[in-house]
Amino acid sequence: MDLEAHQLQAFTDAYAELESALSGSNVLVETYFADLTPEAYKTLSGFPSGKYLFAGVVDGRNIWANDLAASLAILQGLESIVGKDKLVVSTSCSLLHTAVDLVNETKLDDELKSWLAFAAQKVVEVNALAKALAGQKDEAFFSANAAAQASRKSSPRVNNEAVQKAASGLKGSDHRRATNVSARLDAQQKKLNLPALPTTTIGSFHKLWSLGGSAVNTRPRSEITEEEYVKAMKEEISKVVKLQEDLDIDVLVHGEPERNDMVEYFGEQLSGFAFTVNGWVQSYGSRCVKPPIIYGDVSRPNPMTVFWSSTAQSMTSRPMKGMLTGPVTILNWSFVRNDQPRHETCYQIALAIKDEVEDLEKAGINVIQIDEAALREGLPLRKSEHAFYLQWAVHSFRITNVGIQDTTQIHTHMCYSNFNDIIHSIIDMDADVITIENSRSDEKLLSVFREGVKYGAGIGPGVYDIHSPRIPSTEEIADRIRKMLAVLESNILWVNPDCGLKTRK
Repeated sequence: MDLEAHQLQAFTDAYAELESALSGSNVLVETYFADLTPEAYKTLSGFPSGKYLFAGVVDGRNIWANDLAASLAILQGLESIVGKDKLVVSTSCSLLHTAVDLVNETKLDDELKSWLAFAAQKVVEVNALAKALAGQKDEAFFSANAAAQASRKSSPRVNNEAVQKAASGLKGSDHRRATNVSARLDAQQKKLNLPALPTTTIGSFHKLWSLGGSAVNTRPRSEITEEEYVKAMKEEISKVVKLQEDLDIDVLVHGEPERNDMVEYFGEQLSGFAFTVNGWVQSYGSRCVKPPIIYGDVSRPNPMTVFWSSTAQSMTSRPMKGMLTGPVTILNWSFVRNDQPRHETCYQIALAIKDEVEDLEKAGINVIQIDEAALREGLPLRKSEHAFYLQWAVHSFRITNVGIQDTTQIHTHMCYSNFNDIIHSIIDMDADVITIENSRSDEKLLSVFREGVKYGAGIGPGVYDIHSPRIPSTEEIADRIRKMLAVLESNILWVNPDCGLKTRK
């Protein structure tokens, strides 16, 4: 991170104390998740004698096979600086963040598997590099690695010229809707005719069928016909629509019974994505996820959500939200290709989501939510890198909805995080309505508006922590709304939970 002089001095003092207390033991200082700055690398020319350098040349955060020849060249260069016996070959961080073993993947084809390395394979790579550095190079292993690297660079399944050209055309331009948000909200209100303080939920509902449901729903997906599956999903959507109408919710969702994970569901329908069977990694606490692998140029062969959103809208006269995951979140919650800059991949995903937004609008969906739950999560550690990330992340979101009519209302949703430091970037996203966590963080979000930040779009700071089994009282929720009205205009305020409801029965 960007540490100031007094922080660096505290670090130095702390480690001097540790080394004094641990006399006779070795202390290893490990840097994680950001490489050293060029200025720091220059200090290697005066590398202190008696110290070892642990060189993290094998990426511990991604699942791509190492370019062994390139890594060996780096190691040889470092060895000439720090000394032959003072260099240790290592991974860049712990292997907690990558899947365990590629051997467990039985459905990935051989070509794609040759491009990958999970934790077990990364240990083999570290060993092979260390032996090569010591003069015991496994020529066959290095040769196979070089062949895989070459095949990945030239593979037609990786490279799509039309997608690359479309994404390249986005650079250096600024995509915004033609009308400002105030005028758009007026046009949308005339069409939607919503009451003051409109209510909505974020998207997902608990999967009612997972509790039993019909015989169809308790069988594996591969064992039922497409007709049986569609019928079962329509029944679940109908239940969720009726429930919301009975509760007098103003803008409805279809509950997403047909979806697995909010990123995996879309990745399965986009080109350039691959999926593991057992590639689980820890997300937080005891929660694990199975991230998609973005290996090639991304495009959308067919509409992904239009059928389900149109089906749900046909069941009610109230507005039904189309539900999409945004490009930045799809990027940040996937294993991303490392052969081009992340922002280029994000632009490709944004164009695919743009196609879906426009098809939803054509199908008569007047409210479309594009979730960017992971936008804040992707912020780099160094403040010097914040501006560039936020510029392309916000641009990617705006690309998804730049061409639609003023009367189509674009929502976005952001999950649990501290957003106060990036509030101006959130405003710059130019969404019509943003729903955002507020109750779990004890309403810290409202402090940014108390401090004078002006926000003219619709906003729904959450009133209900959906990750807690505790049910807040009516008065508690009303009190939260009153606090919001003290700092936000009533004509822009929405009432909604913090996040999706799939955790709640």
